[in-house]
Amino acid sequence: MRKNEPIVISETEDYIAVSKPSGMLTLPDRHDEEKLSLRGWMEEAFGKIYVVHRLDKDTSGLILFAKNAEAHQYFNALFEERKIEKIYHGFVDGKPFQLEGTIEAPIAEHSARNGTMVIHNRGKASRTDYQVLQSWNSYSLLSFTLHTGRTHQIRIHCRHIGHPIACDPFYNDGKPVLLSNLKKKFKLSRNAEEENPLMNRLALHSYSLGFTDRKDNKILLEAPLPKDMQAFVKQLNKL
Repeated sequence: MRKNEPIVISETEDYIAVSKPSGMLTLPDRHDEEKLSLRGWMEEAFGKIYVVHRLDKDTSGLILFAKNAEAHQYFNALFEERKIEKIYHGFVDGKPFQLEGTIEAPIAEHSARNGTMVIHNRGKASRTDYQVLQSWNSYSLLSFTLHTGRTHQIRIHCRHIGHPIACDPFYNDGKPVLLSNLKKKFKLSRNAEEENPLMNRLALHSYSLGFTDRKDNKILLEAPLPKDMQAFVKQLNKL
């Protein structure tokens, strides 16, 4: 497997679940038609597949594809009826005061900035539950459960409570996390021309999907944190 390729998590006669790398589009768009999308990769590897849902380009993690028209219709209905439990893990700036809580704030499209969202009373009702998994001086690792599926929901909700997702270019400053910013006596190694960032992409990961399949089996699929996020945890623990 080449670096930054999707990882197959589970495959049945009805679906294929893969863990998408950060930086890969779920579907090709007019700006990135020449770049390989996740759907393109899936079709090269498995033949015809059906898109059920999407992840943001810079979000890594679990995503589900249907293998036939009947399964596609079934999973579409599960998502529309909110019968799939979606859990994400992500690093946020700072430490939330409450170790767990619910964010309920309506989300609308930004009137002037295409592709970005705002909290506004004209928006659609949105709910995110969160739980702090681990905290350090400057960052916290949170688990998020989505009860609605709005565009950029976790990202805008996190900014709303004052703890935006690390490295988020839309709802945070987008700057990479550097060890030199966290460690007082940091020294660049002699052979290095510049510092390698600890985290240099949207620090959000689709961790698990829970649902009942067409045979009435309870399914829980999980995609472990990718290597860059695991390495970030190790560095923060060292500090």
